[in-house]
Amino acid sequence: MDKSERRLRRQFQELGRSFPRFRSNIAWLTAPRARLWRIPAAALLIAGSTLFFLPGLGLWMLPLGLMLMAVDVAVMRAPVSSVWIRTRRWLRRWRASVGRH
Repeated sequence: MDKSERRLRRQFQELGRSFPRFRSNIAWLTAPRARLWRIPAAALLIAGSTLFFLPGLGLWMLPLGLMLMAVDVAVMRAPVSSVWIRTRRWLRRWRASVGRH
């Protein structure tokens, strides 16, 4: 397992800690045996994000779909995990600033 794959796995673990209700689903989807489910799920999430203006669908689907796709596409691992880390840091700072007001 290379550095970018370990980094991406840590992001999935953090996602599981943030949303404990979905931890088992995340673990199942990221397991090697779930590749036949992961690739179509990632494609559907990415495609569904283009319909963000409809209720229930949204831009939240894009980063999740990209993360799932990055599990199987090695070239995507480093950029996706990097953007995910930066987004989490930005959200943490934003929540802290909102909490002060």
